[in-house]
Amino acid sequence: MEISSEDREILERLEQELWRQETRLDKQRMNQLIAPDFFEFGRSGRVWQRQDTLAAEPSSIDVVRPLPEFHIRLFDENIAQVSYDSAFRYDGVVEHTHRSSIWSRTTSGWVLRFHQGTPFQP
Repeated sequence: MEISSEDREILERLEQELWRQETRLDKQRMNQLIAPDFFEFGRSGRVWQRQDTLAAEPSSIDVVRPLPEFHIRLFDENIAQVSYDSAFRYDGVVEHTHRSSIWSRTTSGWVLRFHQGTPFQP
C-alpha cells in the first residue's frame, strides 16, 4: 500500500511538530495530537503514559532537522508507522536515537498512539 503525498506531508509535519518547543508548550495542541491510549517506550527505558507526557516539564530541544532517515509505511489506509533517527544535544552531549511512531487517522485527523526511542551509536 502506497501513502499519498498529502498524508506523507501531514505525517512528516506532525512528527516534526512534536520536536518544536512551541508545540510541546501548547497543552491544547498536545491534547489534539496524542491519542487517549498513547504510550511510549522512552530511550531511557521508561514507559510513558499519555498523562505523563502531557504533564512533563517542557525543556529546550536542540535537535537536527529535518529528521534524518525519515520513512513512512502504511499498515492500512488509517494506520501509519513513521520511523527516523534523531540526533539532539542534551547537557552538551549529542544523543542518537532510532525512533518509531504509530499514527492513526481519526475523524479529526492523525493522532499519535505509540512511540519508541532506542539509543544507538553512529
